Amino acid sequence: MDWSTGILFGVIVGVVGLAYLVPAFAPYRRRMPFVAFLLGISSGFPLTLLLGTMTFWLSKVGIDKSTIGFAIGLTTPYTLKFLWAPFVDKTRIPILSNLFGQRRAWLFAVQAALVFALWQLGTSNPTNENIGAFALWAIVVAFLSATQDIVIDAYRIEILPDAEIAHGTAMNQFGYRTGNLLAGAGTIYLASSEGYDVGWAMAYGLTSFLVLPAALGALWAGAGRYDPSTARAAGQKFREWLLETVVNPFREFLGRKGAVLILLFVLIYKVGDAMGQGMLNPMIVELGFTDTEFITINKFVGFAALIVGSALGGPFIAWLGMGRALIISGLLMMLSNFLFVLLAIVGHSPLMLAIAVGTENLTSGIGLTVFVTYLSGLSNLAYTATQFALLSSFAAVGRTWLATPSGYLAENLGWVGFWTFTVIVAVPGMALLWLLWSKGFVVESVRQTGPDQDEVADDPPEPVNVKPRASPAE
Repeated sequence: MDWSTGILFGVIVGVVGLAYLVPAFAPYRRRMPFVAFLLGISSGFPLTLLLGTMTFWLSKVGIDKSTIGFAIGLTTPYTLKFLWAPFVDKTRIPILSNLFGQRRAWLFAVQAALVFALWQLGTSNPTNENIGAFALWAIVVAFLSATQDIVIDAYRIEILPDAEIAHGTAMNQFGYRTGNLLAGAGTIYLASSEGYDVGWAMAYGLTSFLVLPAALGALWAGAGRYDPSTARAAGQKFREWLLETVVNPFREFLGRKGAVLILLFVLIYKVGDAMGQGMLNPMIVELGFTDTEFITINKFVGFAALIVGSALGGPFIAWLGMGRALIISGLLMMLSNFLFVLLAIVGHSPLMLAIAVGTENLTSGIGLTVFVTYLSGLSNLAYTATQFALLSSFAAVGRTWLATPSGYLAENLGWVGFWTFTVIVAVPGMALLWLLWSKGFVVESVRQTGPDQDEVADDPPEPVNVKPRASPAE
């Protein structure tokens, strides 16, 4: 056992021990949070293949940084998924919906198409001659992956009881980053000459089978709390169905106090982090780290830190309350990018890379759990898929289009200037978060069906427990 594997094993044992010894960690042992972990694996791996692994692949074949930065725009479907989320939310699939229920029917159908598309993407060699086919299949994969996320996010929110929502979200984020690890380090190791050397086509194809954890978890968890009466019934007028499916989810959310500020916050909160993630792999290649160093440090050491961060996410919210948890975790994520400034100054230093990546993953594990729990709490159970898709689409705009100039900035500012810029660009998001918190818009009641906006406080709230969720039938 090498040192990196030893660290990872020790961290896993420690976290499992906490789940049995510390009451705040006990919900991690329950069934539904573990299902959320399985869902996260299948949700996390396609985006890594489109961002992290793809940028590494493009760097290896000599594509310039500016092109790599704008290649991130191929994930545009993630920013637009709210447009077709209402139909995924309310449209039943013949036969499959009767057999498995609404959420699982969509999940299984989309996953079958996703496996096929990933095989095609892997065989599309990203050279100047084949760039059109490569871009086409990347967009198809992004569309199917975004649709899978619509289903998984809605299903996760619906299967988690109130007492397990924060811990289930933490487990989902842990699973998401596990999928990142397997699609990042795993796919690169399969394709690399320092690993199994099966080539990129086979590596992408084999990685596509990471859809299986979510499929198995969904079979184990059951159909969830989706209300089939909200789907289009036989004989229902299309106009009525369209109103309920498309108009009402957006009208309900946008009618809340602070809705516009919340959407703006979601849009810009993680722009700096997204810019950094898009250019981290090209920097690692440029600084001369080997594939083995990349896999060992950037993935395994970072993954160990992520386990700790994700495990702390649920208790972090309970200890601080949602407002303070968002602010503190946001500051930690922003400041962790300074370590990459140091890495850029030091150059090829495995120790410095391990410190920077470990710190970034620790803070991201906490921050993403808090952020996604906040977004989950804003989604009305009557319109789960559509409203969460709206919120996550705005987050994806920040990750995708607002981050596309990252390659251009890296080329013109250099790595030290670029990473400094990622810290500075995170400041507006933190300022807007403070504004939201000061106006009382951060502590929305989790999973309510018809929020009483008069309950929103005018002063910064003290940490509170969220109100119980109501079902659509109530």
